[in-house]
Amino acid sequence: MATRDDAAVASPELAAPVSRDGGDLLIRLALVGTALFTVSAFGAVLTASLRGVATVVAAVLFFAGILAFFGAYFRAVGRSRTEVLGVGGIYFLAGSAPTRVQVLLLGSLAVQTVVAITTASLRPFTSLAFGLLVPMYGVGIAGLWGAFHGRYPERLDSSASLPDDE
Repeated sequence: MATRDDAAVASPELAAPVSRDGGDLLIRLALVGTALFTVSAFGAVLTASLRGVATVVAAVLFFAGILAFFGAYFRAVGRSRTEVLGVGGIYFLAGSAPTRVQVLLLGSLAVQTVVAITTASLRPFTSLAFGLLVPMYGVGIAGLWGAFHGRYPERLDSSASLPDDE
């Protein structure tokens, strides 16, 4: 039975050890953000006085997700000069991350989505609808992990992506 974290990586050249310099921090941020959102959103379902708190939490996570998404995009653009990156590998960690990272980050995104839909459905036409924006946080954090720590194959001809000077 394979227990290595990098067993899910698509090819052997991608199976390098996971970077610990910031990858674990991103995972913790995703889990903490998901927990804060879950507690605040369900608290707001139970107590109307917490709807303002839930709205602020949702807004902060949404804007943090936007910043993370674009940070991942710009980092991926830089890496694409020498490596072959794809949107699925960057934002959804397909073939670029160990199983443990995929489960934690994509699981966090799934929980955010389910909590957002559930709480907005339980209290329709309230500020809990802002929670539907929160999964942007999960996508952004996963994108940062994929852009900074993901493993991608080297570009065979790195000059192929650069325009000719002619």
